Amino acid sequence: MFSRESLEKNQIGVYAVALIVGGIVGLVTPRIGGFMEPLVSFAIAVLLFSMFCQIPFLKLRKAVSNGRFIGALLIVNFILIPLLVFLLIKIFPQPSPVLIGVCLVLLTPCIDYVIVFTQLGKGNEKLILATTPLLFVVQMIMLPIYLWLFIGAETSQIVRIGPFIEAFVYLIIVPLLLALAVQLLAKKRAYGIKTLDLTAWLPVPLMALVLLLVIGSQIDRIVKDFNIIIAVIPIFALFHIISPVISRTISFVFRLEPSDGRALIFSAGTRNSLVVLPLALTLPGEMATIAASVIVTQTVIELIAELIYIKLVPNFIYRD
Repeated sequence: MFSRESLEKNQIGVYAVALIVGGIVGLVTPRIGGFMEPLVSFAIAVLLFSMFCQIPFLKLRKAVSNGRFIGALLIVNFILIPLLVFLLIKIFPQPSPVLIGVCLVLLTPCIDYVIVFTQLGKGNEKLILATTPLLFVVQMIMLPIYLWLFIGAETSQIVRIGPFIEAFVYLIIVPLLLALAVQLLAKKRAYGIKTLDLTAWLPVPLMALVLLLVIGSQIDRIVKDFNIIIAVIPIFALFHIISPVISRTISFVFRLEPSDGRALIFSAGTRNSLVVLPLALTLPGEMATIAASVIVTQTVIELIAELIYIKLVPNFIYRD
């Protein structure tokens, strides 16, 4: 019998089909892929709304007071991950436009769909949600500093706060308020309860839709610049292999609970690609195209890595 549990149990297969379909559509009909791109942010917002509906927000106060997790989160995302990125770009040197794309995407922790992947990977998504404002503020402060240290003073001037604020409001605040309204409605009206139950079915199909839209809208860009961006694939692959090891080690040092440790792993391994992409597109001339292609490449590799994380993190890397 088809049930929500069976849908969640077979989610990896559903996501794999979505990736394949998205890739085929994007390659065969690039024009349709172009129509998909504006839908990505909206699909992520709806996905986050459906997931926020399942979170008991009264417990977020406890999450905010989890000092050990917050300390581990800041150390991993703003000290150890930047050190890892610095080592990777020294081992695999890149021309300036490529390097800008690599640094933009790898130095910014995700503030949106990381919450979904954390939940799917049996991590504490309430902690990730509660610390999203902190991640947002710190990365805005630190990103220009990292770019100045890693690339040069001129590059640090490209950071604009607009895309970050827009993403935070559109992808976090608005879905959060709507989810709170549904939860309050469920306490007073029967149709509110039905709406809440319906949203519990949505995360898996909506996640599949997001994957399809991202791959379908961006695969053509990767193919066109493949001879340039092939050199960054080892950087991104090694990043997604090493970052869970770093997070697991810090989780042990800080004596985090298993679900909190998993949340840390997903935060370190999930980057802010869909937010920094508009930044890359504001760069002058060909630099914008190359940097954007690099960021999109990271997104594709990251999505594949996340599907692997969902299985490996709770079952092998950080078991109960």
